[in-house]
Amino acid sequence: MEPTDRYVELELEYEQVLARLADPSVVGDRVAFLKASRRHKELEPVVRVVRELRGAREDEAIARDLLAEAPADERDLARAELAGAEKHVATLEDELRTLLLPKDPNDGRNVIVSIRGAEGGEEANLFARDLLGMYQRYADQRRWKVEVMELQPSDLGGVSEVTFMVKGADAWQRLKHEAGPHRVQRVPVTESQGRVHTSSAAVTVLPEADEVEVDLAESDLRIDVYRSTGPGGQSVNTTDSAVRITHLPTGVVVAMQDEKSQIQNRAKALVVLRARLLKLEQDRQSAEQSKARREQVGSGGRSEKIRTYNFKENRVTDHRIGLTVYKLDRVLAGDLDEVVDALVADERRRQLEEGD
Repeated sequence: MEPTDRYVELELEYEQVLARLADPSVVGDRVAFLKASRRHKELEPVVRVVRELRGAREDEAIARDLLAEAPADERDLARAELAGAEKHVATLEDELRTLLLPKDPNDGRNVIVSIRGAEGGEEANLFARDLLGMYQRYADQRRWKVEVMELQPSDLGGVSEVTFMVKGADAWQRLKHEAGPHRVQRVPVTESQGRVHTSSAAVTVLPEADEVEVDLAESDLRIDVYRSTGPGGQSVNTTDSAVRITHLPTGVVVAMQDEKSQIQNRAKALVVLRARLLKLEQDRQSAEQSKARREQVGSGGRSEKIRTYNFKENRVTDHRIGLTVYKLDRVLAGDLDEVVDALVADERRRQLEEGD
């Protein structure tokens, strides 16, 4: 199929999607409306550039004709106009090529992030707390909303595990690359000899699942309630408000205890459960379930790492793309864009290479 034919097809589909969004039967069907809305969001920038490109090519053709007919004293000006028109066409073609790359099915979704201390004892938990702060500050800079869903503090003020939701149109696109083991090299507060230790924290990033996408039958759930506990196992609530939900067909378990209300903890646990089940189904469909889970979290060991944070050198190294920046203090303060932009660009580069 010629590219121009493909563009015409996309414009036609765009008009059809607009018609569906105005159809009362679609508006009244939550699943159909959600599907049409997402497709509209995907097609709108593509069609805009397609139409702009069509006009730019017409301008280029006119500039070429003018150059052919221009008298000698006007040829330099005509050449400059043609060069500008050609550059504009090339820019739009590149933009369109990027827009037409395969879409991540999770783009536009809210994100559920979990961080847990892995290897390194209490130092790993303290590092997990630092990562939580880093992502919270990054979210503030991007104007995303963050809702902490579950936080299990550790004995020395760290975080043994935390789960939080990030709400933002581009949250998945910019946070999905954060999944995996993060390694820290520094002198722990518990170290009396001043020696540098290596510890790690594991980060999991999941797309939020809509209720209509993951149907949870009550018969598939085992729900246990118990009294919530704090660091060291002490009771922090006098009622059985903590909730543990087990999805019997898959064995996936989610526990929540942050809220004082059993109902609130149950609602949060169901949100996380749906996200995990959606990810499992997406992994199954791509026949890479076990590989994908290993790539995201692995064992959380120090030898498996996607990124290293070296405090002595004020250095952050992302091992997947070989990027090193000497601004650890700024990264932990939430200035993650330089690293994230490089990861997004690398993903696009690989997609373009695969498409050639």
